[in-house]
Amino acid sequence: MGGKRPGAGRKKGVPNRTTQIAKDAIAQAAADLGGAERLVDWAKEAPENERVFWGTIYPKLLPLQIGGDPGNPVQVFKWLDPE
Repeated sequence: MGGKRPGAGRKKGVPNRTTQIAKDAIAQAAADLGGAERLVDWAKEAPENERVFWGTIYPKLLPLQIGGDPGNPVQVFKWLDPE
């Protein structure tokens, strides 16, 4: 009881359709509300809105991990280095 059954569930790499449907609905709502132009207008309406944009909305576009390549490693500034 409670064990994982072989072959149960989605195959690895298959996207969750419910998640995609929700994302599509949110994107459509954003477009219907005025899209990027309306978002800019909203951010300019009040300093609090601009703070929310830069502090909450925009960071969602940034990568979760930062990586470099062996020939060009990511530089860590001394004031950020925990050592």
